[in-house]
Amino acid sequence: MNDDSTSRRILVYAAVTGALGVLIGAFGAHGLPDFLARQGVDPETLTKRLAQFDTGARYHLVHATALFALASLGFGSPESRRWAARFFLAGIILFSGSLYLLVFTGITKFGMVTPLGGLSWIIGWATLAVVSRKSKHL
Repeated sequence: MNDDSTSRRILVYAAVTGALGVLIGAFGAHGLPDFLARQGVDPETLTKRLAQFDTGARYHLVHATALFALASLGFGSPESRRWAARFFLAGIILFSGSLYLLVFTGITKFGMVTPLGGLSWIIGWATLAVVSRKSKHL
Protein backbone atom coordinates (compact mmCIF):
# COMPACT_ATOMS: atom_id res chain seq x y z
CA MET A 1 0.00 0.00 0.00
CA ASN A 2 1.51 3.34 -1.01
CA ASP A 3 1.63 6.53 1.02
CA ASP A 4 -1.43 8.12 -0.65
CA SER A 5 -3.65 5.11 -0.06
CA THR A 6 -2.39 4.84 3.54
CA SER A 7 -3.25 8.49 4.17
CA ARG A 8 -6.64 8.09 2.50
CA ARG A 9 -7.50 5.00 4.55
CA ILE A 10 -6.42 6.61 7.83
CA LEU A 11 -8.43 9.72 6.92
CA VAL A 12 -11.54 7.55 6.42
CA TYR A 13 -10.95 5.97 9.85
CA ALA A 14 -10.56 9.46 11.33
CA ALA A 15 -13.78 10.70 9.73
CA VAL A 16 -15.84 7.66 10.75
CA THR A 17 -14.54 7.55 14.32
CA GLY A 18 -14.90 11.32 14.60
CA ALA A 19 -18.52 11.25 13.44
CA LEU A 20 -19.30 8.36 15.79
CA GLY A 21 -17.58 10.20 18.64
CA VAL A 22 -19.73 13.29 18.11
CA LEU A 23 -22.88 11.17 17.84
CA ILE A 24 -22.06 9.17 20.96
CA GLY A 25 -21.03 12.29 22.87
CA ALA A 26 -24.27 14.06 21.94
CA PHE A 27 -26.29 11.09 23.13
CA GLY A 28 -24.28 11.06 26.35
CA ALA A 29 -25.06 14.72 26.97
CA HIS A 30 -28.71 14.73 25.92
CA GLY A 31 -30.20 11.24 26.08
CA LEU A 32 -28.14 9.13 28.43
CA PRO A 33 -29.21 10.68 31.75
CA ASP A 34 -32.89 9.97 31.06
CA PHE A 35 -32.08 6.52 29.65
CA LEU A 36 -30.18 5.52 32.80
CA ALA A 37 -32.82 7.04 35.09
CA ARG A 38 -35.50 4.96 33.31
CA GLN A 39 -33.33 1.90 33.93
CA GLY A 40 -33.61 2.59 37.66
CA VAL A 41 -29.99 3.64 38.18
CA ASP A 42 -29.66 5.40 41.55
CA PRO A 43 -28.47 9.05 41.55
CA GLU A 44 -24.97 8.31 42.90
CA THR A 45 -24.34 5.58 40.32
CA LEU A 46 -25.88 7.77 37.62
CA THR A 47 -23.34 10.52 38.31
CA LYS A 48 -20.50 7.99 38.17
CA ARG A 49 -21.76 6.41 34.94
CA LEU A 50 -22.18 9.78 33.22
CA ALA A 51 -18.59 10.66 34.14
CA GLN A 52 -17.38 7.30 32.77
CA PHE A 53 -19.28 7.84 29.55
CA ASP A 54 -17.90 11.37 29.23
CA THR A 55 -14.36 10.05 29.68
CA GLY A 56 -14.92 7.46 26.96
CA ALA A 57 -16.37 10.02 24.55
CA ARG A 58 -13.63 12.59 25.24
CA TYR A 59 -10.78 10.14 24.67
CA HIS A 60 -12.64 8.76 21.64
CA LEU A 61 -12.69 12.22 20.02
CA VAL A 62 -9.09 12.99 20.99
CA HIS A 63 -7.92 9.85 19.20
CA ALA A 64 -10.16 10.44 16.19
CA THR A 65 -8.35 13.78 15.92
CA ALA A 66 -5.02 12.00 16.34
CA LEU A 67 -5.97 9.74 13.42
CA PHE A 68 -6.69 12.84 11.33
CA ALA A 69 -3.26 14.26 12.20
CA LEU A 70 -1.65 10.92 11.40
CA ALA A 71 -3.34 10.89 7.98
CA SER A 72 -1.99 14.38 7.34
CA LEU A 73 1.63 13.63 8.23
CA GLY A 74 3.99 13.95 5.33
CA PHE A 75 6.68 11.78 6.85
CA GLY A 76 7.27 8.28 8.15
CA SER A 77 6.81 5.05 6.33
CA PRO A 78 3.26 4.07 5.39
CA GLU A 79 3.70 0.87 7.39
CA SER A 80 4.66 2.65 10.61
CA ARG A 81 1.78 5.09 10.20
CA ARG A 82 -0.60 2.18 9.63
CA TRP A 83 0.61 0.57 12.87
CA ALA A 84 0.07 3.78 14.83
CA ALA A 85 -3.44 4.05 13.32
CA ARG A 86 -4.22 0.43 14.25
CA PHE A 87 -3.23 1.07 17.85
CA PHE A 88 -5.31 4.27 17.98
CA LEU A 89 -8.33 2.41 16.56
CA ALA A 90 -7.86 -0.49 18.96
CA GLY A 91 -7.71 2.00 21.81
CA ILE A 92 -10.97 3.61 20.75
CA ILE A 93 -12.67 0.22 20.60
CA LEU A 94 -11.18 -1.18 23.81
CA PHE A 95 -11.05 1.92 26.04
CA SER A 96 -14.05 3.93 24.92
CA GLY A 97 -16.08 0.91 23.82
CA SER A 98 -15.65 -0.84 27.16
CA LEU A 99 -16.74 2.29 29.02
CA TYR A 100 -19.79 2.67 26.77
CA LEU A 101 -20.73 -0.97 27.41
CA LEU A 102 -20.16 -0.64 31.15
CA VAL A 103 -22.42 2.42 31.31
CA PHE A 104 -25.20 0.90 29.18
CA THR A 105 -25.24 -2.54 30.76
CA GLY A 106 -24.05 -1.88 34.30
CA ILE A 107 -21.71 -4.86 33.93
CA THR A 108 -18.60 -3.62 35.70
CA LYS A 109 -16.43 -6.42 34.28
CA PHE A 110 -16.25 -4.40 31.06
CA GLY A 111 -14.04 -2.03 33.03
CA MET A 112 -11.34 -4.72 33.05
CA VAL A 113 -10.89 -4.17 29.30
CA THR A 114 -10.48 -0.40 29.58
CA PRO A 115 -6.76 -0.42 30.54
CA LEU A 116 -5.98 -2.49 27.44
CA GLY A 117 -7.33 0.37 25.35
CA GLY A 118 -5.18 2.82 27.28
CA LEU A 119 -2.15 0.61 26.67
CA SER A 120 -3.00 0.46 22.98
CA TRP A 121 -3.07 4.26 22.83
CA ILE A 122 0.28 4.49 24.62
CA ILE A 123 1.79 2.11 22.06
CA GLY A 124 0.23 4.14 19.24
CA TRP A 125 1.71 7.38 20.58
CA ALA A 126 5.09 5.68 21.10
CA THR A 127 4.97 4.44 17.51
CA LEU A 128 4.27 7.99 16.37
CA ALA A 129 7.21 9.24 18.44
CA VAL A 130 9.55 6.72 16.81
CA VAL A 131 8.27 7.66 13.34
CA SER A 132 8.84 11.34 14.14
CA ARG A 133 12.29 10.75 15.57
CA LYS A 134 13.42 8.83 12.51
CA SER A 135 12.02 11.40 10.08
CA LYS A 136 14.46 13.41 8.02
CA HIS A 137 11.68 15.90 7.13
CA LEU A 138 11.33 17.51 10.56
